[in-house]
Amino acid sequence: MEDKGYVHVYTGNGKGKTTAAFGLAVRALCAEKKVYIGQFVKDMKYSETKLTEYFENLTIEQLGKGCFVFEDPKEVDITAAKKGLNKINNILSKSDYDVVILDEATIAVYFKLFSSEDLIKTIDQRKKNIEVIVTGRYAEQSLINYADLVTEMKEIKHYYGEKGVLSRKGIDK
Repeated sequence: MEDKGYVHVYTGNGKGKTTAAFGLAVRALCAEKKVYIGQFVKDMKYSETKLTEYFENLTIEQLGKGCFVFEDPKEVDITAAKKGLNKINNILSKSDYDVVILDEATIAVYFKLFSSEDLIKTIDQRKKNIEVIVTGRYAEQSLINYADLVTEMKEIKHYYGEKGVLSRKGIDK
């Protein structure tokens, strides 16, 4: 079954969804696989984006225009997300990558930048050997039903809420 790619969803309100996806990416890269990571919503260079300096089989692109979590998305956010999903569609229709990660794609759906149906259709039209990982809070039930593997990160306790500790470089960002 190694030539069949599966669909993973990492969701929930706990920390670690992107971290788990990047961990899988490193594992795949160390197995000489080629990995693409498209980050929806994000446009800031986090520590993990430096991985491209260490792995030549890795591409990371930020497909968003920044964080709008405390305000409504603007037309520029919607346009960027739809353009990003179209790019993902093109990537998934080829066999250039073994693993494709759609970081924060569920957030793009939650904020109505594109629909869950469009996301599922894009993934479903992929070359079937490509492993796809979708991350983000608020995964819709249709995506959960579609996926082969779903992991929910559940927050039990977090130092941000408990102690007001902000994101720390190399640990949280």
